[in-house]
Amino acid sequence: MSNAAVLLCGHGSRDIEAIHEFEALATSMRAHLPGRVVDHGFLEFARPTIGDVLEKLRASGAREVHALPGMLFAAGHAKNDIPSVLNNFTAKHPEITIRYGRELAIDPLMLKVARERIEIAERMASSRIGRAESLLLVVGRGTTDPDANSNVAKVARLLTEGLGYGWGEIAFSGVAHPRTDAAIERALRLGFKRIVVFPYFLFTGVLVKRIYEAADEAMRAQSAVEIVKAPYLNDHPLVIQAFHDRLDEITQGANLMNCALCKYRVQIIGYEDDLGAPQAGHHHHVEGIGTNADHPHDHDHHHHDHHHAPHSAPQKTHRRGK
Repeated sequence: MSNAAVLLCGHGSRDIEAIHEFEALATSMRAHLPGRVVDHGFLEFARPTIGDVLEKLRASGAREVHALPGMLFAAGHAKNDIPSVLNNFTAKHPEITIRYGRELAIDPLMLKVARERIEIAERMASSRIGRAESLLLVVGRGTTDPDANSNVAKVARLLTEGLGYGWGEIAFSGVAHPRTDAAIERALRLGFKRIVVFPYFLFTGVLVKRIYEAADEAMRAQSAVEIVKAPYLNDHPLVIQAFHDRLDEITQGANLMNCALCKYRVQIIGYEDDLGAPQAGHHHHVEGIGTNADHPHDHDHHHHDHHHAPHSAPQKTHRRGK
């Protein structure tokens, strides 16, 4: 087993609960990796930043770091922003080797966690309604990367068919469409007795809370259809196992990211201008500025894949098998 330091790279949030949950994930990872240094850092809105932690690891004597994106799907943050920070650091400190893992992606372990979360919502429902008479609404984060957004649709289809729901729909908390409220409004017109709203998110935060608020508002506005809320994924033991698997991929040289439909590597309809653009991060203006414990106003809702250029794919420096 490698003794390289492990760095979990999070997005960050102004919601202090979201930060605490990510820290709990790092604690769980640390407990399962005795003998290895495990630390965590954030792109924006929270401390420590990824760069801060890399400096700390370097000062402590680490010469190899295995960095993992703490994210479900690979969009701008996993493809662009985190690799930009890692590349800039190794350019300044060539004595440090950083090997970058892939996102959690669509994984059987994650689908098992999703099933458990949905079953929790069903058990807590006030009435007995079968799945054939229910609609499953899977809500993703939403990005400007169509490949990442399509993964939400695939997860929804796998869960809908695998669990035997009468129908499945998708929504996004921001950037992409349909948004949660619009998707619930459409679902209400389809004739099902129950709608299960499932945020396919790792952690809580401003966005997850808005999803639940949209579900509550729709339930208050009508009484014909029961709307229940499933818990998000969080630090379920199988989520921890999925992160361990990503670490193993780094050392085994099996760290293969899906590039077949990546808008930065191939021409995708509607995103032709993103092909081959130079790599650059987009979070310098909000890096490490703190959570809502420090700043009461909210900037969390539209920092999920900025629309402005340039965009790029992660460089080969940090990926095995590319």
